[in-house]
Amino acid sequence: MASVHESLYFNPMMTNGVVHANVFGIKDWVTPYKIAVLVLLNEMGRTGEAAVSLMERRRLNQLLLPLLQGPDITLTKLYKLIEESCPQLANSVQIRIKLMAEGELKDMEQFFDDLSDSFSGTEPEVHKTSVVGLFLRHMILAYSKLSFSQVFKLYTALQQYFQNGEKKTVEDADMELTSREEGERKMEKEELDVSIREEEVSCSGPLSQKQAEFFLSQQASLLKNDETKALPPASLQKELNNLLKFNPDFAEAHYLSYLNNLRVQDVFSSTHSLLHYFDRLILTGAESKSNGEEGYGRSLRYAALNLAALHCRFGHYQQAELALQEAIRIAQESNDHVCLQHCLSWLYVLGQKRSDSYVLLEHSVKKAVHFGLPYLASLGIQSLVQQRAFAGKTANKLMDALKDSDLLHWKHSLSELIDISIAQKTAIWRLYGRSTMALQQAQMLLSMNSLESVNAGVQQNNTESFAVALCHLAELHAEQGCFAAASEVLKHLKERFPPNSQHAQLWMLCDQKIQFDRAMHDGKYHLADSLVTGITALHSTEGVYSSCTTGSESNDRGTQAFTEIIDSLSENQEHRNGDQCPAVCGRAVLAILLPYHCTARAPAGAGPLQGVPATVLGL
Repeated sequence: MASVHESLYFNPMMTNGVVHANVFGIKDWVTPYKIAVLVLLNEMGRTGEAAVSLMERRRLNQLLLPLLQGPDITLTKLYKLIEESCPQLANSVQIRIKLMAEGELKDMEQFFDDLSDSFSGTEPEVHKTSVVGLFLRHMILAYSKLSFSQVFKLYTALQQYFQNGEKKTVEDADMELTSREEGERKMEKEELDVSIREEEVSCSGPLSQKQAEFFLSQQASLLKNDETKALPPASLQKELNNLLKFNPDFAEAHYLSYLNNLRVQDVFSSTHSLLHYFDRLILTGAESKSNGEEGYGRSLRYAALNLAALHCRFGHYQQAELALQEAIRIAQESNDHVCLQHCLSWLYVLGQKRSDSYVLLEHSVKKAVHFGLPYLASLGIQSLVQQRAFAGKTANKLMDALKDSDLLHWKHSLSELIDISIAQKTAIWRLYGRSTMALQQAQMLLSMNSLESVNAGVQQNNTESFAVALCHLAELHAEQGCFAAASEVLKHLKERFPPNSQHAQLWMLCDQKIQFDRAMHDGKYHLADSLVTGITALHSTEGVYSSCTTGSESNDRGTQAFTEIIDSLSENQEHRNGDQCPAVCGRAVLAILLPYHCTARAPAGAGPLQGVPATVLGL
């Protein structure tokens, strides 16, 4: 396969072995896999006794788009996909390819000559402007541009492609004759070998422009909506590196590499890929073409803004502030109000510990509404609701504010924010002690279907909102003593969000908290104390609260433990991130410390609360 790609398309794009950046100048080229797809299309268009039924044609039409846009696959896998939709057609395709591969070169020539007949007649089988019609025209045009030596190498590759498929078919038939146990072990090995060979085939040469765009869009959508169905980080990075090897200036591949590195918390590689994305965006002229002379500056300011968001994600707040200041400066010079609104939102995220942060947030919401940015406006409203909830505002006012944000969600079909809003309502009802309402909101989210396009047979996406709702559901069952039900919910969470996924930390913390609360209720304080370390590693504020809870029940810890807790709270208030709420935790700690402070265990006038700033306790 590699020799075919090299002979057909490397020569026009290589000088002294160096691949040029215009590798996607050629829209499509002919490969043995695409010849097999052309045979499938030709067989589908046949009429008479061998005609495909309506239901089978419908299933085949659903199969065609990924076959046309996806990367090349082995002939064996192609047969299996066709057989699942129409067994009779799979047999016809297999016979047709066999006759072509075992025949002569003129058979392949005649096949491409006959493809043009699909567009002839008053009622052609295929319309020229349809998806299938465009694919056929691209293949016919690409084949007609080949020299004789290139046609011969293509036919040789087709024969090798067919022989590999036949060899795999014979191996599968031999395995059926062996014992079940030996057959299963051999099948696992063969499946592993097939996956490796498929990877070698897909990586043997550059993807066409459509194949690359389809692959990147598919993986990006899976990373956003259902990470478990995306390629593993190592496999995805290998595919991206191969793609960038043939086209180093493919900006979208660098951005997907940035998202992939975020999955494994690789700050160096994430920064490297993000900077390369904006560098290539400028070099290729994509921004300047769509935005005129402002394209260059637009890339620079959004590069600085994304760099600030990246540093904030990893807790590098000083670097984030510097990058954000740079983005604000460039945006002000260009009078880019949209970019300034994004910067204002991130200013609030970085400045939540300040007392006047709510003023900044209110201003951000008003400006977002003024400039017609519903996504930013809704996020601002939800952040404002969260801040007011921590400040102890009444629940009815918070729900009224969320109702206004819900109007924006449904008006603009912001599916992701609809899920976030319901998850936040669940958290607010739990914060105010309304477990029934919290349970209702969690179940409402879990029973909703996604507004975004997902895979066939799937109505929901495995996003953070669903993970949060399931965690609330597990904790609500545990609070009522239904630990078996909570365990079942956690089991579902572990299956839906594997330990290596980016949202796995949510159920890990939930599991630790449930075990901690159960140990405290059972009076197993030493067991609860051993869980504090794990909770602290996942969430520092929850760790402070758990440590204080165990300290209040242990006579051997005394005043020193509470002094350490207060110091930890003070440190969290100075260096906290967006997911912590020291005011709420401070009040909870105060509720635990007061009984201890008033008992004989604390010396009169010298309790652990003496000299503690009120701001530390959220008062």
